[in-house]
Amino acid sequence: MNALAQSEVTALEQVPVQRGAMVVQQNSPAAIMLQALAQGSSIEDIGRMMDLQERYEAREAEKLCNIAFAGFKSEAVQIFKGKKVTAGPLAGKSYAELHDVVDAVTPALSRHGLSASWKITKDEKDWIEVTCTLKHVGGHSESVSMGGPPDSGGAKNAIQARASTVSYLQRYTLKAITGLSETDDDNDGGSEVLDVHLADWLSAINEATDLDQLKRTRRDGGASFTKKKDVPGYARFAAEASKRELQLKGANYV
Repeated sequence: MNALAQSEVTALEQVPVQRGAMVVQQNSPAAIMLQALAQGSSIEDIGRMMDLQERYEAREAEKLCNIAFAGFKSEAVQIFKGKKVTAGPLAGKSYAELHDVVDAVTPALSRHGLSASWKITKDEKDWIEVTCTLKHVGGHSESVSMGGPPDSGGAKNAIQARASTVSYLQRYTLKAITGLSETDDDNDGGSEVLDVHLADWLSAINEATDLDQLKRTRRDGGASFTKKKDVPGYARFAAEASKRELQLKGANYV
């Protein structure tokens, strides 16, 4: 009889096995546990083995995600400003709307098994927080959160004010998590002068020498910008923190 094809062998390995009243999938955690119990291992030993396996799989998933993200970054994705301001103090300036950012990054993300999604993680009367999560098909994910007050400018009603802030935060969290900026980015205002508060926190980001220090700086800086309700400043801070994180992770894998 001809040997089974590899795909058929794999399929057979996945056939459920009856164990009394319980159906156990081959190579599943339950099957491994039953086998270990049959060989005399204790529940505590099995728990330690499962924890070790989960940590190993999490590290491997993170490595695969980093490789995928490096491939995404190698494509040099460009975000173009498709919207021109026609009135007010920024008249004549251009900026990228949310769909400009999504359209620019989604194809390249998908090619490398990556995807981005948002959740509103805080919805209060005077403060809205949006979290953008970058996911890899291998199971690893990274998140960036930003918050701000409802955008009541321009005679918006209450719903429009909240929707405007959500859209703004979605745009900036996506740029931050992907480490991208708009082509000829003028920080929505054209000013190259940084206020002292932002400049200090950007310096702290650049001075972070490891991921733990960067995590503390992100936490403290985020609290500081939230207290000031400085959404644009926080967006710039978070974007630079994401870039620094990628640099530090890259150094760890060299």
